[in-house]
Amino acid sequence: MLKFVKNHMESIEGIATYPMISLLIFFVFFALLFWWVFTTSKEHIKEVSEIPLQDDQPKDITL
Repeated sequence: MLKFVKNHMESIEGIATYPMISLLIFFVFFALLFWWVFTTSKEHIKEVSEIPLQDDQPKDITL
C-alpha cells in the first residue's frame, strides 16, 4: 500500500513544496504560541486559571 502511495506522490509536480509549507506553518504556530506564553501577564494567567473554581451560575439539573 505504501509503495503505491509513494509512486503516486512522486508523479505529482511540485509535491516537495507541501512538506516545506507544513513545516513553516508548524514552526510559525509554535513560535507565536511561545511568544504569547512569555508575554502574557501573570494577572491574566491567574484570572484564567481560577475560572473553573468560580461558581457564578446556578446549577439547573433536570432529568
